[in-house]
Amino acid sequence: MRIPNPPESSALMATSRSFGNYDLAAALADLIDNSIKARANSVSIDFLPQNNDVMVTIRDDGYGMDGDTLINAMRPASAHPEEDRSSHDLGRFGWGLKSASLSQARVMTVISWQGNEVSAARWNIDDIDDWAMDFFGGEDALKELSRPPGTPTGTEVIWQKTDRLVQDVGDDHFHESLTQLISQARDHLALVFHRYLSGDGGSRLSISINGTQLQAIDPFMRSHPATQAMDAEKIVMSNGSTIEVKPYVLPHFSKLTQEEQGRLGGAEGMVRNQGFYVYRNRRLIIHGTWFRLMPHRELSQLTRVSVDIPNTVDHDWRITVDKSGAQLPIELKRRLREVVRQFNKRSLRVHRKKGVSIDRPDREPVWHREVKNGKIRYVVNRDHPIVSGLFDEIGELGEIDSLSSMLTLLESYFPTESFVQDAGREDSKLNQPPTSTEEYDSLLKQCWLNYLRSSDGSYKVDDFLTYLRSIEPFASHWRYTEDYVRNNASTYIGLSDGL
Repeated sequence: MRIPNPPESSALMATSRSFGNYDLAAALADLIDNSIKARANSVSIDFLPQNNDVMVTIRDDGYGMDGDTLINAMRPASAHPEEDRSSHDLGRFGWGLKSASLSQARVMTVISWQGNEVSAARWNIDDIDDWAMDFFGGEDALKELSRPPGTPTGTEVIWQKTDRLVQDVGDDHFHESLTQLISQARDHLALVFHRYLSGDGGSRLSISINGTQLQAIDPFMRSHPATQAMDAEKIVMSNGSTIEVKPYVLPHFSKLTQEEQGRLGGAEGMVRNQGFYVYRNRRLIIHGTWFRLMPHRELSQLTRVSVDIPNTVDHDWRITVDKSGAQLPIELKRRLREVVRQFNKRSLRVHRKKGVSIDRPDREPVWHREVKNGKIRYVVNRDHPIVSGLFDEIGELGEIDSLSSMLTLLESYFPTESFVQDAGREDSKLNQPPTSTEEYDSLLKQCWLNYLRSSDGSYKVDDFLTYLRSIEPFASHWRYTEDYVRNNASTYIGLSDGL
C-alpha cells in the first residue's frame, strides 16, 4: 500500500535556510547565477539599513518572468537535478533562489516584469501554511518594487528581516561591521564572476554594490607580462564531456605592487590560494585546493591551474547546492597529478631566480665574495645596514664579540659540499630569497628602524627610498619595495614616533 506523506511545509522551508554553506557572498552569487541565466547585462545590489534590519535588493535587466514562470521559480525544488539543461545554465537543484535568499532573510520577495506585465511572489518563513505563498499582479506587484522598473524587462529580489545578516553584524559598531561584510562580498563576487566582468568568452556583465561597479579579480593575472601561461590541455571524460586544464605560474612578488599582491593573495594569502581553480560555465565554484594531489607549500604558492568543466558533469564532480564545493572525479586524478608535476618545476624556478647580485659596486650586498690564494670564500657583509644596525644594538650591551663569533661560525661551517651538490641537480629545489611578502616586509621594517638610528632625526619617506635603492635585497625587488613603503608611510612614521 502506498500513501502520501509530504513534508510539513513550514518545517521544510525553515530547514532550507541551512541548505548548503551560504554566507552573504555565496548567497548573492547564487542570485547572480539566475541573472546570468536570464541573459542580464547588469546586476545592481543595494543594502538599505532600516532600524535594526537591513533590506537587501538584487536587481537585473534580464528577460524577466511572467506570472506562471515566477510561480514555478518560487516553488521549492523547482527543477530535477538530473534533467538536461541549457549549456549556459548555472543552476542544478532548483533550490538556489530560495535557499540562498532564506539563508540570509526570513522574508524574500521576487518581482519580475516583461513590458507592462508585472508579477510578484513572496515567501515568509513566519507565515507559511500548507505551501501557500503571497502572489501579486499588476499595480500591487509594482508597489513591491524598491524603485520603478527602469528597463523593459527585469527581476528584483528583495530580502527583509535579514536576521542571519544582522546576527553576523551585531549591535555594536553596526555600520562598520556591515561595511566589512559588504567589502568581503564585493571581493568574493569580483573573483567568482571575474570572467563575466571582463567579458572573457562572452558578453560582459556589470555588477554594482551600493552604486560602485565591481572590478574583476583575475586569480591568474593573465594581463601581467611576468605571468607564465602554459598550454591548455583538453581531457575527454568517459561520458564524452571535455575538461580544459590550463596551468599558470604567477609573477614573483618583487614584480608586483602591494595592491596587486593583495588582490592575488586575498585575505588568506598566496600559500592558501594556490592550486586548482574550477570553473563551471565560466563561473568559479571552488579554488585554492590541490584535491589532495599535493600539499600547500611555500614553494608552490605561485602555481594555479584553471579547470573548465561543463554543467553536464555535476554528478561526477558532486557539485554542492551552494556551488562552493566539488570533488575531483577519480578518472581525472592521475592525469591532473601529471600536470601538477610538469608546471610545478617552473614555479620553483621563479623563486630560485629571485636571488640578488653581490658584485654591483652601486649596491650594498648581503654577502661579499672574497678570493685569496685562488680560493673563494663568502662572508656576511658587516657594513650592510641591517647587520651593522644589529652590531650597534649589541654593542650597547657589550656583546659585539659574541655576535661576530656567531657570524664567523656560520660563514666557516656553511655546508658547501651539500650546497654545490644540490645546486647542480637538474631538479634542484634550492630556494634562498624570501618566499612570502610577510618575510620581506619584516626586513623592510627592520631596515627602517636602522635607518632612523643612523639618520639625523629626519625621516622622510623619499629619503628612505633613496637609501633603500642602494641596498640589497631591496634594490633587486624595487617595484614591490617602493610601492610597499609609500603605501605604509603612516606605519613607518608611527614606528619613528615610538623610538
